[in-house]
Amino acid sequence: MSLLSFRTLSAAWLLSLSAACSILPKSEPVAIYRLPALAAGQAVAAASTPAAPASQRSLKIITPYGGRAIDSERILVLPEGNLIQSYQGARWSDPAPVLLRNRLLQAFSADGRIRNLSTDDNNVAADLELGGDLVAFQTEYRNGAPVVVIQFNARMVDTASRRIIAVRSFNVSQPVAGTKVPEVVNAFGAASGALAAEILDWVTGAPGMHAKS
Repeated sequence: MSLLSFRTLSAAWLLSLSAACSILPKSEPVAIYRLPALAAGQAVAAASTPAAPASQRSLKIITPYGGRAIDSERILVLPEGNLIQSYQGARWSDPAPVLLRNRLLQAFSADGRIRNLSTDDNNVAADLELGGDLVAFQTEYRNGAPVVVIQFNARMVDTASRRIIAVRSFNVSQPVAGTKVPEVVNAFGAASGALAAEILDWVTGAPGMHAKS
C-alpha cells in the first residue's frame, strides 16, 4: 500500500470515528445535594420532657433498612398516586438511609444527653442499638402542592440480650416552598431535623437508657 493510500484510509477512519462519537448520547449533568445543616437548636425543638442527665450507656445508630427505591441516591418524587419518579439531574450525596443515619448522629451529638455514640461504620460494641425501617423519604404532591414525607419505623435493641425494648413509628411532613430542587432539598433538611428531634426525645426516655451499664 502506498503512503498516500495509507494516509487516505487513516483520515477516513478518523472521520468515521468522529461521526460515531458525535451521535453517542451525552451524559446528563448531575447536581449532588447533601442535607442542609441542622438549624441551631433544631435537634431539641420537639423535646417535650425536662432535660435529663447525660446517659452513661452507649448507643449505636444503625443504617435503616430501605427498599430498592429508597436505598439509592435518587431524590424521589411521587407526582400522583403510587407512581415513583425522581428529579432529573439531581442526586443525594449518599443513599437516603445513610443520610438519615448521619442526621440522627448529628442531632444526638449536638444534644449531648447520650455521649457515647457510634454507627454501624464503627466496629465497636454498644449497650443499645437504634435501627429500623425507612418507609418513606420522598416528595409527594398533595392537592397539587409538593410535600416532603419521611416515615421511619424505629426500634431499640438491647445488644446483650438482643431483645427489642422499644418500637415506634415516626412520620413527618414538610411543605415545600416552591417546586425547584433546591427548595425540595431545603424541605428535606427541615423534615429530617424535625424527625431527629422526635426520635431524640423518644430514645432518651426509653426503658433502660439511663440504667447503669
